[in-house]
Amino acid sequence: MSQPDHLSLRILLAVLIVGTACSAIAGGSRIDKIYHPYVQPLEHEIEFRTISENGTAVVPGDRTIARLGYGQSVGDNWSVEAYLIGEKNDDRNFYIRAFETEALGQLTEQGEYFTDAALLLDIESKFDGALTELSSALLLENEWGHWSGTANLYGIYEFGNDVNNKFETALNLQGRYRYRIHFEPSIELYKARNTFGIGPVFLGSYPLGNAHKLHWETGLILGLDSDTPDRTIRMLVEYEF
Repeated sequence: MSQPDHLSLRILLAVLIVGTACSAIAGGSRIDKIYHPYVQPLEHEIEFRTISENGTAVVPGDRTIARLGYGQSVGDNWSVEAYLIGEKNDDRNFYIRAFETEALGQLTEQGEYFTDAALLLDIESKFDGALTELSSALLLENEWGHWSGTANLYGIYEFGNDVNNKFETALNLQGRYRYRIHFEPSIELYKARNTFGIGPVFLGSYPLGNAHKLHWETGLILGLDSDTPDRTIRMLVEYEF
């Protein structure tokens, strides 16, 4: 194994160790999409995803958070995406509450080293100024035969009218079996101060011809502590063209 490969292995092990001591995002669960460290040149996409969770001591009442976004690649190694974010809870009807923009930069070519790596930069802000969240994440992925392992390690800075300025961290992990392109079962783990959950997620893609593709994900994450919702259902549909 070459020296860069040894370095990549040490980075991956450090991510897994740090993840056991992660803090959380104040005010709610960190369960969401798992990001992969790849950019497809010339690709455009429309994405819709939802997170539905039951109430906890941190965030009482059931709620559903939905994102609708558009993204595209910028050159060979970068992609950008923008979202509108809506929420529905026990107290009110569905309403648009925030916007989000993100940029993903691929740092290595797929298969070049032991670990494929990318950097994710993100800003999310509520329209009322109550909370703005700046985050960056190191995205790592390895493949072993039909198996893939993915780690997202986040550093997040929060500020706004309703929160004290603070820095937080979080870790999302996914182990995926690439059974067929249409169906890939996986298990996901989320660890942060107010989040500790694990559960099965199923995903797949359907090529539509002319470089178009429909990608889907659906899963059930079960809370492992009192701060995490007992049940979180996450769903995603993405049209790539």
